[in-house]
Amino acid sequence: MARPVLAIVGRPNVGKSTIFNRIVGDRLAIVEDKPGVTRDRLYGVGEWLNTSFSVIDTGGIEIDGEDAILKSVRVQAELAIEEADVIVFMVDAKAGVTPSDEEVAQLLFRSKKPVVLAVNKVDNLARQDDIYEFYALGFGDPVGISGSHGIGIGDLLEVVCGLFPDKKDDEYGEEVIKFALIGRPNVGKSSMTNAILGEERVIVSDVAGTTRDAIDTPFERDDQKFVIIDTAGMRKRGKVYENTEKYSVMRAMKAIERADVVLVVIDGQEGIIDQDKHIAGYAHEAGKAIVIVVNKWDIVEKDDKTMQHFTQTIRDHFLFLSYAPIVFVSAKTTQRLHKLLPVVVQVAENHALRVQTHLLNDVVSDAVAYNPPPTDKGKRLRINYVTQVAVKPPVFVLFVNEPELMHFSYERYLDNKIRAAFGFEGTPIRILSRRKTSDKE
Repeated sequence: MARPVLAIVGRPNVGKSTIFNRIVGDRLAIVEDKPGVTRDRLYGVGEWLNTSFSVIDTGGIEIDGEDAILKSVRVQAELAIEEADVIVFMVDAKAGVTPSDEEVAQLLFRSKKPVVLAVNKVDNLARQDDIYEFYALGFGDPVGISGSHGIGIGDLLEVVCGLFPDKKDDEYGEEVIKFALIGRPNVGKSSMTNAILGEERVIVSDVAGTTRDAIDTPFERDDQKFVIIDTAGMRKRGKVYENTEKYSVMRAMKAIERADVVLVVIDGQEGIIDQDKHIAGYAHEAGKAIVIVVNKWDIVEKDDKTMQHFTQTIRDHFLFLSYAPIVFVSAKTTQRLHKLLPVVVQVAENHALRVQTHLLNDVVSDAVAYNPPPTDKGKRLRINYVTQVAVKPPVFVLFVNEPELMHFSYERYLDNKIRAAFGFEGTPIRILSRRKTSDKE
């Protein structure tokens, strides 16, 4: 089930990234008191009163050209209108209503999307009266907040969560494998969708960004039901959208959240770029099963070692996806495409695999006996018991004497031992350490 989406919109330097960090609970975005410094993460997950939602910080979306800041503000607003369920419109109490605020307000007002007006930099009671002039923007009661002091964030989120659409049950049954194709523009996602389905369902063109409509396509193969979730959806035409990397990331995130399996599609001819790793990283962090698909393999000049060398390059660049299988295909000629769906089925099964507790404890006990945890300041980690508490992805809880003694390297060792014993190819696994409350020292 996809989370509802909250987008934070506003002109530069009103504090969007600070509020984003407050909501997601981590300093994911760069924050500095200068316009346009947001450079990295723009997508996170927030939670308020048991409501989980995705958060988009549009501050890093920039374009070139004359009057670039004004154009960027417009682009941000338009992207938010298209992607979000609820929009937080950020303004600055110290600056008052500006022409840029009024332009964004007009775009948002015409969108008919729920908008919450957040007046930032209300750092004390004396500034509370500054919010009243923002009634003129036409969005009802403004919410006074302070990103730097954390004031009013709860009030803001309470209003936001009340505007999210009602949750809908997954329209597909548990037996259906949902998979999404993600990757930068023009790697062949739409061509691959067509090749898998065996018919022309989407627009295919050599021009990056030509897929215009989001597509959910159910189909059946060898008695297994699937749904392809195509990231697609470039509804707006023009270079502004086609050249905005963050836009494709935002699109991909919706597909990732709904999918069981994510196919990270790479252009075999052009090779790997940072955006490939960026998008794949979101799928990994979301805990999805992952298959790396190298497309356009038919036009790559090859010898008997080309595939081996390309595989090693992928492993070197995607160190965090060491568990993901790699499939080389050509959507255009359907070369090796028959190998793809069986791999999707296998990693989906591993993603949902539940291991019997006694077998799990046997494996971990043997691993500890073979390689005991190192001591730390005279103390040694003791693992009393292990159990699996979740699937999709598999999550294991280790009950230990001192959780802080679980070093990352030893956790990785146990990860490898569990994988060796039970498979789990194609899926991340999570290992959590918890104190055994009844343990006496």
